[in-house]
Amino acid sequence: MKYILFTLVLFFTVNLSAQDNVDPWNILAMVDKESKFDDLLGMIIQTATPKPVVEPLNGKEMTIKGHIIALAAKTELSHFMFSRYPQNMCFFCGAAGPESAMQVFMKDGEKINYTSDKVILKGILNIQKGDPSGLIYTLTDAELLEIVKS
Repeated sequence: MKYILFTLVLFFTVNLSAQDNVDPWNILAMVDKESKFDDLLGMIIQTATPKPVVEPLNGKEMTIKGHIIALAAKTELSHFMFSRYPQNMCFFCGAAGPESAMQVFMKDGEKINYTSDKVILKGILNIQKGDPSGLIYTLTDAELLEIVKS
């Protein structure tokens, strides 16, 4: 069993760094989910903990495609949410889990304009543990590589 897990980790890590037709969201989606009552919020919340296969990606550069979810005005963004899904299906709208979104901080405070088209970003993945916001992933030093016109 340990050999199989090691092989999977090695396979996904190598392929993610090479970007050989591997969708990083598929690996990031490998989480254990738990619903529990949050005393502070007064409601049941869903938490997610990455499985061991995700851990080797922590601190590594990755390229990932997704949708910008603006936190404020939709122009000149240096910090924003990024989702596997469009805004109407994203984690914050209740249609997906916390493993399908991350916050992004652009490299050196660079700014990009909001677009509803998919974009491809490159940056350093950081895995959060115990973050009360429910976010698991943060992409730092991000750079916009491409806007994918639909």
